[in-house]
Amino acid sequence: MIRLSVFSLFLLCVGLPALAQYRLTGTVQSRQDSSAVRGCIIYLNDGKRTATTDSTGQFQFDNLPDGNYLLQTSSPDFKAAKQITTIAGQDQSVLLLLASRDETLREVTVTDKQSDFGFTRMRGVESMGIYEGKKSEVIIPDQLVANLATNNARQIYARVAGLNIWENEGAGLQLSIGGRGLDPNRSSNFNVRQNGYDISADALGYPESYYTPPIEAVGRIQIVRGAASLQYGTQFGGLLNFVMKKPVADRKLELVARQTIGSFGFYNAFTSASGTVGKLSYYTFFQYKQGNGWRPNSKFTNYTAYADLDYRFSERTTLGFDITQMSYLAQQPGGLTDEMFRADPRQSNRERNWFKVNWTMPALHLDHKFNALNEFNLRVFGLSAYRYSLGFRPNRVASVDDNSERDLIKGEFQNWGAEARYLKRYYLAKKQAVLLVGSRYYHGYNHSVQGFGSTGKDANFTFVDNRDAISSDYQFPNRNVSLFAENILYLGEKLSVTPGIRYEYIYTTADGFYGTLTRDLAGNIINSTRTDEYRNRGRQFVLGGLGISYKPVSSLDIYGNISQNYRSITFSDMRIANPSSVIDPNLQDEKGYSIDLGIRSTQTTLYNFDLSAFYLNYNNRIGEVQFYDENDRVLRRRGNIGQAVIMGIESYAEGDFLRLANPANPDLSGVIFANLALIRSEYRASEIAGVAGKQVEFVPNVNLKSGLRLGYKNLKASFQYTYLSDQFSDATNARNGGVSAVIGLIPAYSIMDASASYQFGKFRLEGTLNNLANRAYFTRRATGYPGPGILPSDGRSVYLTLQVKL
Repeated sequence: MIRLSVFSLFLLCVGLPALAQYRLTGTVQSRQDSSAVRGCIIYLNDGKRTATTDSTGQFQFDNLPDGNYLLQTSSPDFKAAKQITTIAGQDQSVLLLLASRDETLREVTVTDKQSDFGFTRMRGVESMGIYEGKKSEVIIPDQLVANLATNNARQIYARVAGLNIWENEGAGLQLSIGGRGLDPNRSSNFNVRQNGYDISADALGYPESYYTPPIEAVGRIQIVRGAASLQYGTQFGGLLNFVMKKPVADRKLELVARQTIGSFGFYNAFTSASGTVGKLSYYTFFQYKQGNGWRPNSKFTNYTAYADLDYRFSERTTLGFDITQMSYLAQQPGGLTDEMFRADPRQSNRERNWFKVNWTMPALHLDHKFNALNEFNLRVFGLSAYRYSLGFRPNRVASVDDNSERDLIKGEFQNWGAEARYLKRYYLAKKQAVLLVGSRYYHGYNHSVQGFGSTGKDANFTFVDNRDAISSDYQFPNRNVSLFAENILYLGEKLSVTPGIRYEYIYTTADGFYGTLTRDLAGNIINSTRTDEYRNRGRQFVLGGLGISYKPVSSLDIYGNISQNYRSITFSDMRIANPSSVIDPNLQDEKGYSIDLGIRSTQTTLYNFDLSAFYLNYNNRIGEVQFYDENDRVLRRRGNIGQAVIMGIESYAEGDFLRLANPANPDLSGVIFANLALIRSEYRASEIAGVAGKQVEFVPNVNLKSGLRLGYKNLKASFQYTYLSDQFSDATNARNGGVSAVIGLIPAYSIMDASASYQFGKFRLEGTLNNLANRAYFTRRATGYPGPGILPSDGRSVYLTLQVKL
């Protein structure tokens, strides 16, 4: 018996090495920057055993005997890779380096911040969105050498090809950008979002953005244009999304304080706090801004506060809440006629015009990752806001203010919505594919009242006590339900196809009344009538799009896309009384399609370029034409002008020539960039006499922005040149603005800007000189507030900023 036990023990000891089980661990990183690749699936041998990388890129297999093992990877943003490893009597650890579908190793080895352009593009799949085959741009404000304190759009968006920017106030309170012939007014032709949710007054009834996030608090600005962008909406312009800065992950508290002083009494104080404590992370800021403005009667005060709290329940689930509060009061100097502008662009004959805005936006988001292949996101958002405008604004801009009752418009907005997205990675015929499906519900309410305000000079937003004081009072409730889906199909390693579809149901209502006043020659009211009105309209439709991406080599991407577009009319615009405007009651929704075809680089460290052609067909385009009434007064009619075709070439190129010439010196950087758009536009058909064959409004034939940036260690300096050719403000291409100056030629202009920054320890000093040559120019003829008439842009101005980070 003892001999048997000893023999058994001997066999056990001999057999242990053969039966031993070991652990295989590994880390998956990007070849580009050695960052961890999260959510990558690792297949072991025949694929019966799999593991998924965590947030640090690590994976693990247990209980493996000695032998050779084949590891295979699968990730939608990285190319598949294989690696053989051997276990021989001990635990084994491996490192897997993956090549990005959009990057190449040889050209991204330089990662020093001085060679970053502050400009990149969206990845194929990013942040619960699909961008493969689409024209996208991403601006990183922290890497720009520009005037961030005033949200100087001319500098911040300089690398986005073809943008037309209205500049009528130097404080950056409102952003007005358009492209490809789209009206820049308050960026209303873009779907404007913050952290992925709507921030405009009313996405359907009044899609104008009176709130612009302070660029000092913005981490990334995402712009997705052209076709197949159906996951965000139907707009011709595309998406403009401000992604606020994220909480710092490695500190409990980080403080940033920025103080800016500048010309014309400008002062800006920006303070932020950020950190992570356990599973809770936070980012918050407060901004105070004031100034007197370049022209008289242009003073303003602005307050903005923001707080973001995120709680990570687990590696898979995060719940976040953020809230934004913004308010400002601005005096508006009014518009000028062409003669007044030529005589003195800084003059103002309006001191009783005021504008007040208050914006409150809460939002809740839930992010859940079921596994490496399935993700879910839910955003619930709301808006409680108002915008009040008050002033004396007759049709004749040069008229002296008679101190009569001012025109007062009060708009209040109570909106909420929810948007859910589900992202699934799967295999089809052994090829990777990515599916995005989503739904959205939007509940909007817009209440607009217009009538007589006080006769004083102060910012008194109260209607006078008079039975005829209210000229219109409307409620605009609206509902929107949409469903969308996009799918990336990878047809090999180089080619992908992205079809998309969107279903929309829109129901809009206008319920209220408008009044008509008859006056005698002395201006006294002799008769008033009231007309009640109730209008509603429901419509549903389906839009489709297709995007294609072909990467012949890892450093190039040839892309093309086509998509249908749609933009509904707004009842609120149709019922705002304006002394120089007549609204066509038969306005129809705008429809059309857009096409993009281009080639671009797929890295943004040493060089970057994007050359593309586009074609935009715009049916039922809404615009304005000039006409004479029975009293020979020059007025404008807003309605459906006809079919507009806009086509052109948008090009952007940037390169760090000093780094390319001397890559061994990481301290020296010299970047040259050029952004040129050559556009041709024409009204192909119109029922309005004198419009067919004319140039489309808001479309300069030449739009150029170029510049130079030099850097040595922590010192950076930039110079920028901007040129836009002549453009028209109405469909008849009227050149003379007349007494109202609301339409007419916007002459060509060129502007130069210079900026510099120096980092020393915890401090950074920034300086900007805008409009270096002190050019007198204007970019906008306002039809109503803050005009009407020509709104001159700011002359030469200087700004200094001191930043402290603790």
